[in-house]
Amino acid sequence: QVQLVESGGGLVQAGGSLRLSCAASGIIFRFNDMGWYRQAPGKPRELVAGITSTGITNYADSVMGRFTISRDNAKNTVYLQMNNLKPEDTAVYYCKRESSLYAPETWGQGTQVTVSS
Repeated sequence: QVQLVESGGGLVQAGGSLRLSCAASGIIFRFNDMGWYRQAPGKPRELVAGITSTGITNYADSVMGRFTISRDNAKNTVYLQMNNLKPEDTAVYYCKRESSLYAPETWGQGTQVTVSS
């Protein structure tokens, strides 16, 4: 059974930091492209950062220079380090395994990040 479980969300003040984790099971993790997405109330889900199976990264313009995506294949985990958080970063953050030759895309259940002003 493929599962992605996010953790690390919470309430922080503007300017603070959080590190989100996404633990994967039921997949050969190192073969998968992974991503972090977020969705604020009333807004569409958007890509925050992505990382390929080979470690190539990409970021939304709004988080570039503040967020860093990384992966630890030995732990089957992808991370999102979020620094200098802003109130507009408030959203539910979702981990996603992108589709591949072996399986369709899979979403985690999400973790809430709230940034107070």
